[in-house]
Amino acid sequence: MIKTWTLFIIILLFPVFTFSQQQSDRLISKKDSLMPGMSTSIPFSLENSSGENKVYDISVLTSSPQITPILSKGKFPIAHHETSVYLVPLRIASETPQGDYSITLNITDLSNGIIFTKSSQITVSGNRKVSVTVLDLPEFTRAGETIRASFLLKNNGNVTETLVLESKNAIVDHDASLILAPNESKVITIHKVTDSELRQNEFQNLNLSVYSKDNPKENQIVYVSTQIISVKPSENEIYHRLPVAASLSFIGMQNMGVYHDGFQGEIYGKGTLDKDSKNHVEFRALTRNPIELNSFTPYEEYFVNYKRDHFFIHLGDKMYSSSYLTEFARYGRGAEIRYDFNRVSLGGFYNHPRFFRDIKDELNVYSTFKIRKESEISAGYLYKTPRKEENRFGDVRLDSDAHLPYTKGKFKISRHINVSGEFAYSNTRQTDGTAYMLQSEVNFEKLSGNLMYMRASPMFAGYFTNTNTFNGNIQYRLSKKISVLATYTQDAKNFERDTLFLAAPYRQYFQYGIQYKYLPNGLIMLNNGYQKYQDRLEPRQFDYYERFFRVSLNQQIGIFQINFEGQIGKTDNYLTGFNGNSSFYSANLSFEKFRTSFNIFGSYAITSRYQLQNQKQLYYGARVFSKFSEKTSLSIFYQNNYVPEEYFKDRNLFELLFHQQLFPGNELDLSGRYSLQRGEIGNKDFIFSIRYTWRPHIPVQKVAEYISLSGNIRNLGIKRTEGIRLMLGSYLSVTDKEGNYIFKNVIPGNYFLEIDRSTTEINDISTSAFPAALSLFNKENVFNFGLTSAANLQGHIHLQETDTKPFSSLKDKKKKESIIVEVVSDDQTYRKICFIGEGFDFTYLRPGDWTVKIYRNGLDKRYKISTDKFQFSLKPAEIKKINIQIVKQQLEIKYQQETLKVGYNEIKSKK
Repeated sequence: MIKTWTLFIIILLFPVFTFSQQQSDRLISKKDSLMPGMSTSIPFSLENSSGENKVYDISVLTSSPQITPILSKGKFPIAHHETSVYLVPLRIASETPQGDYSITLNITDLSNGIIFTKSSQITVSGNRKVSVTVLDLPEFTRAGETIRASFLLKNNGNVTETLVLESKNAIVDHDASLILAPNESKVITIHKVTDSELRQNEFQNLNLSVYSKDNPKENQIVYVSTQIISVKPSENEIYHRLPVAASLSFIGMQNMGVYHDGFQGEIYGKGTLDKDSKNHVEFRALTRNPIELNSFTPYEEYFVNYKRDHFFIHLGDKMYSSSYLTEFARYGRGAEIRYDFNRVSLGGFYNHPRFFRDIKDELNVYSTFKIRKESEISAGYLYKTPRKEENRFGDVRLDSDAHLPYTKGKFKISRHINVSGEFAYSNTRQTDGTAYMLQSEVNFEKLSGNLMYMRASPMFAGYFTNTNTFNGNIQYRLSKKISVLATYTQDAKNFERDTLFLAAPYRQYFQYGIQYKYLPNGLIMLNNGYQKYQDRLEPRQFDYYERFFRVSLNQQIGIFQINFEGQIGKTDNYLTGFNGNSSFYSANLSFEKFRTSFNIFGSYAITSRYQLQNQKQLYYGARVFSKFSEKTSLSIFYQNNYVPEEYFKDRNLFELLFHQQLFPGNELDLSGRYSLQRGEIGNKDFIFSIRYTWRPHIPVQKVAEYISLSGNIRNLGIKRTEGIRLMLGSYLSVTDKEGNYIFKNVIPGNYFLEIDRSTTEINDISTSAFPAALSLFNKENVFNFGLTSAANLQGHIHLQETDTKPFSSLKDKKKKESIIVEVVSDDQTYRKICFIGEGFDFTYLRPGDWTVKIYRNGLDKRYKISTDKFQFSLKPAEIKKINIQIVKQQLEIKYQQETLKVGYNEIKSKK
């Protein structure tokens, strides 16, 4: 009571007035820096110019209901010939919009009844403050169900916000944008459908992004995470397995009018022999090809290789290589071994070539020394033995045993420059020779390129003989859109290739040009240069030198990729001896739609390269690849013909490929093609194949054992514990009369144990949190829990007022005041937004200790929560009731205790 009377006395004495000739600059400036949610005082200057003391009756009015005077009425005495400052205390509500407002004093002179007014303008500054709070999210969700998360979006500022809602990995259940008035809040929900075929339990993240259209840089992103429980978990293997494919093919071929067919089998495997992936192995056994060898059917091959840490060994067929100059690529049957020490490697191989007539055997040894991470130097020795049989070929180049020592290295000069090189020497009974190779590569921000030069002497007995070659390209980026480039290629003429396939034409080629990227998905290239092509086969089909100018255009338009190319040139035909013009025009269109990719191409040429002058050529074709599903695909290809420069290789005219996975690990492939064999110009052959593949994963190491999980469900006052179904991933179990359950033959791993609620009473609740996370790795595992009756919590929010304003004034507001009620136990948390004057409840609570916490949720500062925390213990089937009291607080105004002395000058009026 004493405190209340003291407050009323202070209010009657307020406002404090001072006498001065001039207002404080600090008080004046306050009117221009007012923030919502604050209390302040606005000064008014009052002057009594008469010779009598005056008493004024003053009432305060504001232009907005959000700005309320703390004292709306009062009496103010002022002495004669004095000027005083009258302070008006104001409370600015937090939801007061940004803008200008007026404060008006209605002043009545009590001595004569004269009424006059004084006004002052104040400015409320803008305050942007949007908050996003997670409201509700399931802790667990079964695969195939929908994750739903809710967020409380609130505008704590005083500016009406137009907000944009987005989510990168979920669907927002609202319009993409919404308008939120000051102090307004909305509950936003998002959802995401989970994959029912999820093979493993995993956490999935959802996010909600909120930003204002007026200020998109201030983007708030709130992330939530929930665990998805797989209902079809993949079995965690108790064996480490090696992937193996075993196939059987039936192949038929119509070759120049003669038909051949037969079966070909293959076994291929690649993987590791242990779960730690230390022992790597690869093997293949492919039987003989039943038809004539071509690039579309594989040839006979047998090999196995093994690698562990620093050791590698290979036995069988492969492409063996010692170095670029001595033996670049030689397919044969042999063995290779290598061991890597810390910085030194030692190795070698033996090879018996399968498709080369000059060499019977070759033996190689080498050593490599690592200078640093990307720099090394090697030295080696290659020994070749020629065939001793009678010369049946007429052009054997290796007449005796050959000895080829060599050294090579690669060096990283700097971050942008790499160089490499090799030098080799050869010695036979009759000849000696040398060869060397140099290569460099640069890669700067604007400049990139590489150069390679190789030369072999006429008597060098390595892979190259009596030849030299130079290749290089360089590109300089003038800007982000413009680049200039140049390319030069000169093929080696004499090299010891395998006779399995024919050699490509000899080519000498140079071009330079400019590239302009006029759009991010479009560019044009202009090139000028020359090219020389010479057929290596006899009789030659072409031998020409050509100068050309080429224009290329690449453009992406929507889903379409378009390529155009045009070339004109002058051709010197060395084969026929005439000169003429050559022009080529080609177009290519590709796109993807309906899980199918399409590629259509065509070209037209008038050329003097071949047997006829101004010979017209038209080429066209298409490729369609459709993936009907993850198990089924179809590919169709057609091309009417090929340019003569490609006749050294096998060429498809028509091809059909069909793939079907019959069931996991079993596949069927069908293929059929019309083709031109290497060296053929017009004779077409037909090849078909039917291939069945079985992919067994062979167990090679046991890594786990089957385990079991058992337990008992205690009856803590419920009707029954019999017939309750439990789920452990894809495993199921049902309790007996005593509530016992057991899971047998369970793969070790991490699981979630779930209760099928349809087999329990609606109010039954477990004593442990479910789904229960279990790590099952022991041979036998036990997990016991109980079932009891759930408790409920009910409550009501009451408002208690101490002043004369009725509660109806609170309800008359546009917004209803609310609080957040949170109930927390050891492992569960629930929240609700509850409105003052209404009831609330929390159902299906686990018996035990609970804590209720109350949060203001933007509650007006004039209202106080009497008790914001409750603690109690819930019993089974109990209905607990609580009351939450909201008290409207009395105002407490504090004044400066010390006397404020202000001096002034009295100004007398002159008549």
